Amino acid sequence: MLRPLLEPHGVVLDAPDLNAPSFEHLDWNAMIDLALEHARAIRPAVLAGSSLGALVALEVARRGVEVPLVLVAPAIGVGARWKTRLAEGDPVMVWNHAVNANAPIHRAFFDQMNDVDADAQPPRTRVIVFMGRRDETVPFELVEETWQRWESLGLAPGSRFVVFDEGDHGLTAYVDQIAEAILDLQ
Repeated sequence: MLRPLLEPHGVVLDAPDLNAPSFEHLDWNAMIDLALEHARAIRPAVLAGSSLGALVALEVARRGVEVPLVLVAPAIGVGARWKTRLAEGDPVMVWNHAVNANAPIHRAFFDQMNDVDADAQPPRTRVIVFMGRRDETVPFELVEETWQRWESLGLAPGSRFVVFDEGDHGLTAYVDQIAEAILDLQ
């Protein structure tokens, strides 16, 4: 949905497939290695990510790709939340947006996610976080608390937390505002 809004402004949306090595066998470190390699090769003007992709963007920035960030419904605390909700057994069935259906993913990925601390420190660059109060996947309060902690530790000037009272996890109704933020950070 962002591509047609950004391309008329000369912005190329580059979204690499981060299902590394595959969706079924996701590995956080492999995802980050792939994202880092890609970001270092093309040097983006802005790193943007949604949900788990927002955590990837935070980690890539933490590891030295210092460009402005746009984080949409960031999956903060995903490991701990998922572990309490997962059914027993391996693999675990979860929603896969690429196939528009449930798909298997190995339990080890969720164990890895428990150790992810990409959000422990505020980004060193400007960051805009978009969050809906009606997010059914990521608790609004958790993202808001993280933002407040980042503010207390010091955020780059121009950083902001944008709240949509009626927004859900996808925030598709607000794609225009997200595109504007990406354009503003160029």
